[in-house]
Amino acid sequence: MLRLGFTEEADAYMGFISERFLKSRVGDGGLPIMFTIRGETDIPERELTHMDGYRGSRPVRIGNGAAFHQQFDIYGELMDGIYLYNKYGKPVHWDLWCSVRHMLDYVLTIMDQPDMSIWEVRNNKQNFTYSKIMLWVAFDRGLRLSEKRNFPCPNRANWLHARDTLYEEIMQKGYNEEMKCFIQSYESRTMLDSSILIAPLVFFIAPNDPRFLNTMDRIMLPPEKGGLTSTGLVYRYNTDMSEDGELDSCLAACRDELVDFIHQVSAAERAPSACARSGWSRP
Repeated sequence: MLRLGFTEEADAYMGFISERFLKSRVGDGGLPIMFTIRGETDIPERELTHMDGYRGSRPVRIGNGAAFHQQFDIYGELMDGIYLYNKYGKPVHWDLWCSVRHMLDYVLTIMDQPDMSIWEVRNNKQNFTYSKIMLWVAFDRGLRLSEKRNFPCPNRANWLHARDTLYEEIMQKGYNEEMKCFIQSYESRTMLDSSILIAPLVFFIAPNDPRFLNTMDRIMLPPEKGGLTSTGLVYRYNTDMSEDGELDSCLAACRDELVDFIHQVSAAERAPSACARSGWSRP
């Protein structure tokens, strides 16, 4: 929003987030994963049996059954937003920084736990690679923010240790040496997941790192060859290989992350062929 010139909207959003820090933290110090536009957290999911969806599709539901899921990636996404607001918008104020410190101290206590991650899986919790990357982002942005603003950071050493520990762990447990690609979770050792495409966009890994380039190459294969790309669109993951059921529909967000990545390596010789294999023309 800031880069598009919507400064008032960005200010309002950060005000909303600051208020959530003060009013919506749960007993153990964590944050709910979603809110209504009024800041409420009670979002029960229910089916509207009297109503059809697009072209008669059913069921039609309102609310969200995942509202109380544990999705630890939210802390990285939140910290990245706060860091970028401080960089491109207005300086973060002291009270918000104190809330950030409390939140990251809480994240220290959950960083080793499994969660349901960005796709809101409704079966067993896992140590999802995406969530671990975003937990790394949370500590990384907290450390960067404290340095840029010279904020006191009593737990700096623990945050730094957590950030470095997560990085080493992801490179060891979130990467399959035989497949030569990043995987969905520490438990799902052969499952591809397009959420990994976020990694270079949050500066977790260089876009030309062989580990990531190999992961991208696998994702860009069609599903019948073990990939996730079909007619230029990208699936989240192959649900036929999981407990979630049939192969689901493609997500534009996954495709857009792949486009962003290709843009980052557009100077490399592999970019034109990558676009061609996906069915896109090079801009």
